[in-house]
Order: sequence, then structure tokens, then C-alpha cells
Amino acid sequence: MPSQSEPAAPVITGGEPGSFPWRVFHERHPVLLRQVLDGLPYGPEQRRAVERLLAESTGGVIGPLEDGARDAAAWDAWGLGDRLGLRWTDAPFLWAESYFYRRLLAAVGWFGPGPWQGVDPFGPVKAAELGSPAVDEELAALDGLGTLTDAQQDDALLRSALWGNRADLSFRLTGGPASGDPRTGLLCDDGARFWAALRSGPPGRLALIADNAGRELLPDLVLIDRLLSTGRASSAHLYVKPQPYYVSDATTADAVAAAERLLHAPGAAGAVGQRLREALTSGALEIRTHPFLCAPLPFDAMPGDLRAELSSAAMAVVKGDLNYRRLVGDRHWPATTPFADLTAHFPAPVAALRTLKSDVAAGLDAATAARLDATGPGWRTSGRHAVIQVRA
Repeated sequence: MPSQSEPAAPVITGGEPGSFPWRVFHERHPVLLRQVLDGLPYGPEQRRAVERLLAESTGGVIGPLEDGARDAAAWDAWGLGDRLGLRWTDAPFLWAESYFYRRLLAAVGWFGPGPWQGVDPFGPVKAAELGSPAVDEELAALDGLGTLTDAQQDDALLRSALWGNRADLSFRLTGGPASGDPRTGLLCDDGARFWAALRSGPPGRLALIADNAGRELLPDLVLIDRLLSTGRASSAHLYVKPQPYYVSDATTADAVAAAERLLHAPGAAGAVGQRLREALTSGALEIRTHPFLCAPLPFDAMPGDLRAELSSAAMAVVKGDLNYRRLVGDRHWPATTPFADLTAHFPAPVAALRTLKSDVAAGLDAATAARLDATGPGWRTSGRHAVIQVRA
């Protein structure tokens, strides 16, 4: 983060009508909650609770957790007491979004007791995506990796993990050199630095902090397999969320489902799945989680046990937009703010693979930032741009 002598940029909130955070609460969340209620046959109690949450989060003030909440102490430590009674849009956007998803789980009965305990409200959407024919096509594209050089394979798999379902592996194998392809919208490309960092010393442990399940988790697993099978990582930890979060964020169940999808695929994808199964059972690959991964705070506030765990990683790959917001701080940074400065707090060398879907931007050169700003603010949230940024 900037030095203490430099004031931090303003925290992003949703108070301005029409702003991106305001639209998330007033336009995206109503659609999301309808999708949740349409996806599973919740009863009247759950449906009324969801409707109350929608009314509160769009026109009311922040209310408390349910009575007897098992994580009440954690949320007290994360600032809930200071924000009760505030308008949702007056709280920091990162905090308010996280609390919204925590309250949604309570509304649908995920915490129990009762028949809906442990039932993922986003499960139907995740399952439909993972089982789609489009995934079959993307996995079949792995059969073409053998036609590429080792360096081209590295490049294809890293960029597939970056873009997820925005630009699948079949595109990467047929789209030509990624660095010269304007369709990717890649604003910062530290890919060469990523591979150089992995070659700079003896193989160590990779930590990958996952973002989405389904089609976006599959290329993450393929990248992990690539690093393990080529000896550039001695082992790997895959960090997932401890509970359903932000609709599609990956949990342990989602990681297992993705690994099984690979295992039962034909051809090269199935071979990847078999290697991953062996890595999981041998301990070379471990699925990890921590309560802080669903906390409403940036990563510079991570607790000591998680910090110590990550500090032993040779490289941490931080995936996705939400994790990026937590990595650099969900603030109105000038887009040219150096990535290395904003991630100096992180306890390991870190690579961010992020498609831009929120207001935060950092680490861009001045010419790129000026060109994009001239088009209006939409470039930050459209999902058409991405970055590979590394602090080795």
C-alpha cells in the first residue's frame, strides 16, 4: 500500500445513484434473488426472508445477523457493529456486498437447522454451467495442446485461466499469438515475468486463490496440473470459499465437481483429471479454505494463521475480480498506481489474473489509462479487459 505519508485513495461506496456499486444493489441483486428463488423450491418462510433482504438492501438500512449466528463474533470484528443502521450504499462496497451474501445464506436456511441446511442456493446455476455442451468443446480443445511448443502451451494455459469462459482454450489454440491479438483486451501482460519467477529457483509450493466455479475453475485446475506435471511447482494449495459466496465463487464441493468433470472427460482432459486425482490423494494438491476468504475486508487485514500459511508459497496466483479488489484494496486508485506498491503487504510473491468487472484499476501505464479513460468509465466494469500482473 502507499506509504503512511501518502493518503490512501477514497474507499469505493455505492452512495451515488447510477454508479456501478449502486447498480449492483438496485439492478443486479434483484435479478439474482429472483434467480435463486426460481432455482430451488424454497418454501414461504425462505421466500419471505429473501424478499425482506431485497427491500432492506435497496431501500433500508443495514440490519443485524440472525439470532444465534455462529459467526457473530467474526462479523463484530469485521465491523458490523459500526455499520448497523447505515444505508447499505453508504457502507464500503466490498463490505456491503459481502454482508449481502452472508445475509442471503441465512435467508434461504443454509446455516440451518432445517431441511435447507447446507443446500447451495447457487447450486443449480453452477451445475448447469459445468454440465453444458460448451464445456465438452472446451475440454476437447486440450487435445490440441500437443501441436504447440512448450512455451506456447504455457502461454495458452495461463491465458485460458485468465479469461475463463470469456476466451476459452479453443480460442487460445486458434487465435494466434495472444500478445498480438487485440480481441483479448489485455491491458497489462506480465506473463513472461510469471514464468521467469517460477524458473528462478527450486520448485516450491503454488497457492492458487480461486474465484469462480464451473467453466472458470476448470482452466485453473488445468494450469495447476501443468505446473505440477512439468515440475515447476513441487506442490499446490487450491484455496476455495468456506461457504457459497458471490453466486459462483468456488467451494470445496465445486472444486471436487470440476475435478470429476475433467476425470470423466475423454482424451487429454481425462488425463489431466487422472493426474489431478492422484495429486489430491497423494497430497501434492490440497484443497484449502479459511473463514477470512469470505470476510468483507481486503487481504492486508488477513489473520496471522492465513498469512503464515501463504508466506511459505513460492508463488500465489490470485484469480478474479473480487480477489483483485481484496488484493489491492477496493479504492478509487489512480489507474497508474504501481501494482507492486499496492501488493507489498501480501506475504508471498503474487500473480493476479483478473478480468476487469468493477471500478478498481491499478498498474497500467499512463498512455493506456488515458486512452481508456477517454472512452468513459465503462471500460473498468465491462469484462472486456484483463490484466496479468506479477510482483515477484
